[in-house]
Amino acid sequence: MTRARLLVLGLLALAAAALVLAWNLTGSATVEKETNFTVPAGASVSAVADKLEAEGLISSASGFVLQARLFGSDEPIQAGEFLLKPGMSQGDILAAFQAGDVIRRFVTIPEGMPSVLVRERLMAEPLLTGEIPVPPEGSILPDTYSFERGQSRAQLVARMQAAMDEALAEEWAKRAPGIAVDTMRDALILASIVEKETGKPEERRMVAGLYSNRLKAGMLLQADPTIIYPITRGKPLGRRIKQSEIAAVNGYNTYTKVGLPEGPITNPGRESIAAVLNPAKTAALFMVADGTGGHWFSNTLEEHNANVAKWYAIRRERGEM
Repeated sequence: MTRARLLVLGLLALAAAALVLAWNLTGSATVEKETNFTVPAGASVSAVADKLEAEGLISSASGFVLQARLFGSDEPIQAGEFLLKPGMSQGDILAAFQAGDVIRRFVTIPEGMPSVLVRERLMAEPLLTGEIPVPPEGSILPDTYSFERGQSRAQLVARMQAAMDEALAEEWAKRAPGIAVDTMRDALILASIVEKETGKPEERRMVAGLYSNRLKAGMLLQADPTIIYPITRGKPLGRRIKQSEIAAVNGYNTYTKVGLPEGPITNPGRESIAAVLNPAKTAALFMVADGTGGHWFSNTLEEHNANVAKWYAIRRERGEM
């Protein structure tokens, strides 16, 4: 074996020994149970290492910093909340911080939740931060959204509103010809009525077709939820509608106002928007509850009155009348 080759092998051995020594000097992770750990925004590796040592998750802060310098990638550590598990090495912890593998939490906005209740739900989430006003009605897309501990409520609302804008534009691009609405805003308003009028997803296109027919014919929509909205801003009324409320003249009551309300009455889901933009082809102009959460639909007032009589009979059987 030549002298040069021996020298190379010797240097490699020395390098390997140095690496082993450096690895041993860096200490070890001491995570004994699943633990949530928060990396503050803007924190340095040294500050995070001190925090890890203070919380008993590593044996040496200086060793963690040394390992990060010697063995870590060039990626910066990310802020957020991380789940540390037993068996993780310091390298695993560092890699998680650099990859941004933060804990994701979720909040669900169901279809038809009005904005006043969206605000209440977000304000009740203790891991979000900051005050928010009630978002404009119809601006929030119902869905399940992820968030991180400490995220601002305003940021989350902005994501929900961007999702609604995107969904509305996507569905508008697929609209059928000859529909009853001329703008995306009107589609949103009508979709909010459809959302509130039926509890059965399979009825949405039929309800949309019925209201589309009424709009085209210049008839009053006579949608009960439009009576309730200006009274409660979308919250449940909790009682029967009064005759004085049916006769009230305002920008929402479609018993006294021809055409659409002045704005949405809730936050409709994507399926209700799609139903309005591709309604069922039907001649129906009337509907009444059928006692199952759905409706009977009819083309004529005579048929409608017969269905109303059936509904009243059901209610009498239930002791509601």
